[in-house]
Amino acid sequence: MKIVWTDFAIRNLKSIFEYHVEKANRKIAHKIKQKILTSAKQLISNPESGQLEFYLESLNQNHRYILEGNYKIIYRIVESNIVINDIFDVRQNPIKMIDEKRKIDS
Repeated sequence: MKIVWTDFAIRNLKSIFEYHVEKANRKIAHKIKQKILTSAKQLISNPESGQLEFYLESLNQNHRYILEGNYKIIYRIVESNIVINDIFDVRQNPIKMIDEKRKIDS
């Protein structure tokens, strides 16, 4: 299996990085980003380790998630790929996960 990042997930990861650069500093931003990337890589050996994402059940695509700090790494297993669809800050209202304005990549 290999990890595939959607454009949406990459944009969200960049936004998280930029937020932490502004609110804290570049070192902390890099540390948070690296932890998210490392956690995502662990899915290669345990792709079904994440729980099913309740708020995305209506999409019927078996989205799962793992937690890294304050962030959900939302992914699906598609053939032999682990597709990272979103990095979602759990401090937000979870209803935002299905907000059309966010346009989660299917």
